[in-house]
Amino acid sequence: MTLQYSVAVRNARLDAVESTAGASAILTIRTGAAPANCAAANSGTVLATVNLPSDWMAAASSGTKAKSGTWEDTSADATGTAAHFRIHDSAGTTCHLQGTVTATGGGGDMTVDNTSFAAGQDFIVSTFTLTAGNA
Repeated sequence: MTLQYSVAVRNARLDAVESTAGASAILTIRTGAAPANCAAANSGTVLATVNLPSDWMAAASSGTKAKSGTWEDTSADATGTAAHFRIHDSAGTTCHLQGTVTATGGGGDMTVDNTSFAAGQDFIVSTFTLTAGNA
């Protein structure tokens, strides 16, 4: 039989993501394929670096947890095509979460308003939601 968790356990596991990464987490949007896992070294060119809001995820509910507040950069770091993201602790040294980036409607783990970044341009993270198993 497959393990199943209560909604309360799923929500607690999701809420642990934000508390582990910390209140001052840093999001980087990068080119190319994501590394094999969070423990692997960063890859690709950093297109944007965003200091996430202090409460960057809403409280988990019904086995899902969505971004909170506005995730925006008013000046992209470099020019290129966004392909993956990483969320690090406040020091920027420990990766706690990574996934794919696509334009809105593209089906990525995170969606942005436009994946073609130009140095200095504004961009907004449109959607980002974590979903626990069995949800």
